[in-house]
Amino acid sequence: MNNKVIIQTDVTKAVINKNIYGHFAEHLGRCIYEGIWVGEDSPIPNTQGIRNDVLEALKRIKVPVLRWPGGCFADEYHWKDGVGPREARKRMVNTHWGGVIENNHFGTHEFMLLCELLECEPYICGNVGSGTVQEMSEWVEYMTFDGESPMANWRKENGRSAPWKLTYFGIGNENWGCGGHMRPEYYADLYRRYQTYVRNYGDNRIYKIAGGANVDDYRWTEVLMQQAGGLMDGLSLHYYTIPGDFWLGKGSALDFSEDEWFVTMKKALHMDELIAKHSTIMDRYDPEKRIGLIIDEWGTWYDVEPGTNPGFLYQQNTIRDALVAGLHFNIFHHHADRVQMTNIAQTVNVLQAMILTEGERMILTPTYHAFDMFKVHQGAELLSTESSLVASANGDDTLPALSVSASKNAQGDIQISLVHIDPRQAAEVSLELRGNHAEWASVSGTLLTAATMNAHNTFEQPDVVTPVPLRDVHVAGDTLHVKMPAMSLVTLIIKS
Repeated sequence: MNNKVIIQTDVTKAVINKNIYGHFAEHLGRCIYEGIWVGEDSPIPNTQGIRNDVLEALKRIKVPVLRWPGGCFADEYHWKDGVGPREARKRMVNTHWGGVIENNHFGTHEFMLLCELLECEPYICGNVGSGTVQEMSEWVEYMTFDGESPMANWRKENGRSAPWKLTYFGIGNENWGCGGHMRPEYYADLYRRYQTYVRNYGDNRIYKIAGGANVDDYRWTEVLMQQAGGLMDGLSLHYYTIPGDFWLGKGSALDFSEDEWFVTMKKALHMDELIAKHSTIMDRYDPEKRIGLIIDEWGTWYDVEPGTNPGFLYQQNTIRDALVAGLHFNIFHHHADRVQMTNIAQTVNVLQAMILTEGERMILTPTYHAFDMFKVHQGAELLSTESSLVASANGDDTLPALSVSASKNAQGDIQISLVHIDPRQAAEVSLELRGNHAEWASVSGTLLTAATMNAHNTFEQPDVVTPVPLRDVHVAGDTLHVKMPAMSLVTLIIKS
């Protein structure tokens, strides 16, 4: 049986917020230092300390928003330590991630410069766990106030005359865990207090994001929505795809079985249920969907690579990870009425990274290529789809072998993204386009696949997993027929 998909080209459901393709860069391992920041005196080519190769690679995938400085690090980060002359900045111990010394050379000015160079929006996560209301309030004043004030004057002394534009601000991180081990009632009260002092200065308007639930803690969402919903613009959710056990062994990024492949895909697909159930709770308090669900930590999490610092969370990245990313994108698309931002963990050298670096060398991961292929959906309108899909079996357990979403951009072009998770056999897919669409000027496609389940890019062989033009696509009337190899991603572009 073939996979059959009907796409209603004139039935749109929601705008796919470009911020669904957001990223996350924490002071963790080699993400910031070595991965993004090398310093102005580095032999590695850089722009004011930010390495050029990473910068250019991230610009190509149109990073829309970047979350910083954490993560768990956010609730031990004191922003005043990271401004002023770098040689005078306070050194601290990064207690969450390896106990290494943090020299604070990458602080507010450096992060905002990075966002300006990337032409993306900054999403800053404030310190509720170990910080004060005054500290958070003064940070917002430092960044956004245009006028005479102690913090604005200090910003000017530190070399930045004009304020920055700042839209997204998170009031704490994982306050149920590393951000304070709080009860939802306690955090709801703290959120109400802290957010009061995250002020809008001038014409800058801040979108306030409350620290939301861990995985399926639906009570946390219920309490936050009930007690603080009227004071928030977004509510976060964290969920990682872990094939093993978080504490006993998460599984290897490279050495895994077909059973582990299947479990990974099943756990990735669980994101759909989590969003649906958290959204149902949010709908009771916010039926107009004013409050966005912000999934600001997601991605695969495996055991660290052998021989690396366990606190640095460095893992390799295979075709399996690219497929997990594709599954998530399609899920996020189908919940675009509620999901307004997501941030994969993390940008460079940590967890499901876009980029890996080693000294002056850099490689792009399969996940990077998934982001590159799917970026066409940013800001497009989700199209209605109906599917009849073949199952992928593993013993007595089955999953849909195919995931699909489609969108239409402002020019009327249609984008279709397909994820085929079966690691053993190819798939035939029929895509019938219905509705009042214009004649097609062209149909093109991009394919990402690999010969083995653990295929990955290395510094010696950087192009083992890389996109290629899709050849197996044929047009018959209003139907596209696509042949997808085992374990593959496809994005089709239909231009009118």
